[in-house]
Amino acid sequence: MGIDVIAAQSPAPSSRAGDGAPREDANASFELVRESSERFLNRELSWLDFAERLIDLAEDEDQPLLERVKFIAIWSGGLDEFFQVRVAGLKDQIAAGVANRSPDGMTPTEQLRAIGEKCRAQIARLDGIYTRKILPDLAAAGVAVCSWAEIGAEERAELLTSFERDIFPVLTPLAVDPGHPFPYISNLSLNIGVVVTDGSNEEQRFARVKVPPLLSRFVQLGTKSRFVPLEQVIAANLDRLFPEMTFGGRYVFRVTRNADLALEEDDADDLLAAVELELRRRRFGRAVRLEVEAGMPSDIKELLLSELELTSGDVYESSALLDLSQLWAIHAIDRPDLHDPPWVPRTPPRLATAADESVDLFAVLRERDVLVHHPYDSFTTSVEAFISQAADDPAVYAIKQTLYRTSEDTAIVAALVRAAERGKQVAALVEVKARFDEKANIYWARQLEQAGVHVVYGLVGLKTHSKTCLVVRREDDGLRRYCHVGTGNYNSNTAGVYEDLGLLSADGDLGEDLTNLFNYLTGFGRQPAFRRIVASPHGVRSWCLSEIAREAAAGPDGLITIKVNGLTDPGIIDALYSASGLGTRIDLVVRGLCSLRPGVPALSENITVRSIVGRFLEHSRIYRFGRPRDDAGSRAGGNEPRYFIGSADLMERNLDRRVEVLAPVTDPDLRSRLDETIELNLADDASTWVLGPAGQWTRVASLRGLSTQRSLQELAVGRSRRRRSSELHT
Repeated sequence: MGIDVIAAQSPAPSSRAGDGAPREDANASFELVRESSERFLNRELSWLDFAERLIDLAEDEDQPLLERVKFIAIWSGGLDEFFQVRVAGLKDQIAAGVANRSPDGMTPTEQLRAIGEKCRAQIARLDGIYTRKILPDLAAAGVAVCSWAEIGAEERAELLTSFERDIFPVLTPLAVDPGHPFPYISNLSLNIGVVVTDGSNEEQRFARVKVPPLLSRFVQLGTKSRFVPLEQVIAANLDRLFPEMTFGGRYVFRVTRNADLALEEDDADDLLAAVELELRRRRFGRAVRLEVEAGMPSDIKELLLSELELTSGDVYESSALLDLSQLWAIHAIDRPDLHDPPWVPRTPPRLATAADESVDLFAVLRERDVLVHHPYDSFTTSVEAFISQAADDPAVYAIKQTLYRTSEDTAIVAALVRAAERGKQVAALVEVKARFDEKANIYWARQLEQAGVHVVYGLVGLKTHSKTCLVVRREDDGLRRYCHVGTGNYNSNTAGVYEDLGLLSADGDLGEDLTNLFNYLTGFGRQPAFRRIVASPHGVRSWCLSEIAREAAAGPDGLITIKVNGLTDPGIIDALYSASGLGTRIDLVVRGLCSLRPGVPALSENITVRSIVGRFLEHSRIYRFGRPRDDAGSRAGGNEPRYFIGSADLMERNLDRRVEVLAPVTDPDLRSRLDETIELNLADDASTWVLGPAGQWTRVASLRGLSTQRSLQELAVGRSRRRRSSELHT
């Protein structure tokens, strides 16, 4: 049953802000709708909707110019991962003869067809934005990305010198003929296909030149902000690679391959070795996409498709440059006037002195919990300082840590190494199956092992995605445990651009829970029962369903507010539909994937879905069940609110195939901070899109210009100033 039919058969919805009482026919209509897969939106197409929001920002002239370039680079890199994993998975299903339908009722073949249509529309739109808006605007601002045809003789001579010195020695032409089989095209490599004609016999041959990935994609002209794409410099000088030959055409292409790890249970004997083997196999994964520049002749496309074992439906043609993810190099140009205003994270007031020197974090946490909100609060002077102090403190006996993704110059790994060298008991669970970070994590795991850290590589069949740290310290009254539970990775680089939350605490029950969690992760046994935290794979789903049911039982007095990166789990979505049918108000902030249809009469009329996409990547997960108290401390009916933050999104993988941790936030002041963040998210009209019942995302009209991210920056500055003022008066 389609949405239009559902709407036609349903009475007008009750007022969103009114009594919210369920109509007598609500349950009957809901049961009828529940029988249809139409109640879900497709997961893969939902991700492409998120990609479309990035294109919206690339087109938005209110954004600083180089930030628009950044959004193009993010879109391109995200699309690469989407094809390497999600499209590759659908192709694997078809190859295996799997015809199972997705929750929204689509077969793998139908999903691939819809993905192709949507991707081609996005590529066409992005090509237009890049060529007709971004490039002219960059040139007007004094930053020119030129084609070879657009530069003069003097600049060509300059590039020829650069070519001979820095590029030509690295190139390897590969011909295709009876003595030279078709070369292997590596994943995501940029290539030039060349039609070469031998003048002595007029025989035409095909050759491939790989664009060296370690060279800068954009060749700079002198010291000026003028650049020419590397592949165009190479294509203009092919006579150096194929002397005394003529060229019938030069065409850029790119291949995407299946890059998802496929570990079997039998690989469990040596997980590290199994991951390393899969990394080597990844280079030879099955091709899933062929990108070509516009104008490539059909015979060359057919040759590539034949050799790559692809079909015409796998070809994506672009009139702009291929692999626009390389525009990060242009985004990095030092032009403050073309970037967002610089932002320096503030040290949380309770974690710094008047001289901005670190305080005794353990003493601070013994007084009360601390909530940190990155990048508004400094990751360096909070989370990194916590682990660093633990490493250097003689009273600390043990540190236990999960590492999913970390930065190259990570201070956290250095602190763990330092702690181990000082004789502390240090254990690290390094998740070597973290997608596209496997190689880096293997490196860090070995560095930690060499320092004497007890390293665990993860659990068979599960990814450990939780963000947890436990410190055990000897104090006058015995051992005390200090904890950090976060929503984001222990990565100082991403902490500067990802919005995340973290709870620092000396709560005894929370410490005991993390002790049991780490014993479960590093030893043998079943997942234990916990006092405070909620953990998957055996707890988050049932906990979430229970909390939803609790609010549903309150009917119109109930309130559910959830901020996550993805919401695709059918069971959770159906529970939210049930709560909506009973009049419970549900506000969802979902950055990316969302399979729930909001605003459908008799199904989800009490549900709203918003997505905020802006300067910082919205990454935190906040769960609030119940109505918060107002400034006077009173509450308008319903249940006492419960607050949790952590690593878990509401997706099947997070609920069933990952180790995730959510921790309660109980301090009234910290709850008020979460309420403040939630209310800003729900009021934002500067960078918000809303989801409609037909699955369409619409950007909210900016009436007040209220930006969640700017507001949180201002609040962080205000807290810092108040702290300084208070200390000066003291």
